[in-house]
Amino acid sequence: MSCYEKKPLSFEAQADQLLARGLQADRDILITRLQAVNYYRLSGYLFPFRQRDADDQPIDIFVPGTTLDMIWHRYNFDRRLRVLVLDVVERIEVAVRTRLVYHFAHIHGAFGHLEPNNIPGLKKISEYLEWQTKLVEEPEQARNEQFVRHFFTKYGDFHRELPIWMLCELMSFGSLLTFARGVTPAMQQTVAGEFGLPDELFFSWLRSLYSLRNACAHHSRIWNREFGNAPKTPGKNKFPNWHTAPEIPNNRVGYLLTICHFWLVKISPTSQWRTRLFELFDEYPEIPLLNMGLPENWREHPLWKG
Repeated sequence: MSCYEKKPLSFEAQADQLLARGLQADRDILITRLQAVNYYRLSGYLFPFRQRDADDQPIDIFVPGTTLDMIWHRYNFDRRLRVLVLDVVERIEVAVRTRLVYHFAHIHGAFGHLEPNNIPGLKKISEYLEWQTKLVEEPEQARNEQFVRHFFTKYGDFHRELPIWMLCELMSFGSLLTFARGVTPAMQQTVAGEFGLPDELFFSWLRSLYSLRNACAHHSRIWNREFGNAPKTPGKNKFPNWHTAPEIPNNRVGYLLTICHFWLVKISPTSQWRTRLFELFDEYPEIPLLNMGLPENWREHPLWKG
């Protein structure tokens, strides 16, 4: 291990360094871009354009012909892709939350979440208390919401917590995942089954979409990212289309987009999300599909035709 001793560079010095490494750009425009987008952030889009040495290791020289316009196009594509992903993941999250809270409330009542025995999957009391603390904090942060103010104005003398069907509107994705993991296996199977999924696959996909959503919410690059928390692939007998060639690797964003489309069709069959996604790709035909895990004819794949 060694000490990190790099010094911060001015925007002008950052631009000069990129130009010296072979990036083709107008210096003034490049400086303006660097003022808008952190150098380190932009470097994630520059990385695929670095030359490689004899051992196939990247070096700090760009492939001849690498231009700022090429990099900026990929950056903008990725930014707009994140917006589409946030849109579809929100709809999936809300649908899952709605079904889960519906079944839980009908069995355990409005305040059933206050009883640890109703959430047996959180086996350690410390785990339940940590989840419960977050549930208490989320309404506190949303006191200006009209329905929150109304509830505590009318019922605050008797209740310190919101009923579960109100609380779910403030529940973060992370709290939702913990809640889903904590309810009984029978309830998990019921909710997963309503989306046509086995419960194990349901949780795997939900966790992966949570990771994808966090990457988008933190404005991280996703278009050529390799996701460590790869979702499970459905079984071949029940879901043969997921095993149709050409294969879509499950550690790339293309697979997660496929999950989003597949799930959204079950929630809202008339959604135009797929059309908007296709339109984005049409606007950026230079984006390498291989980096996204999408085959050349991905739109003709059975999973995307329906």
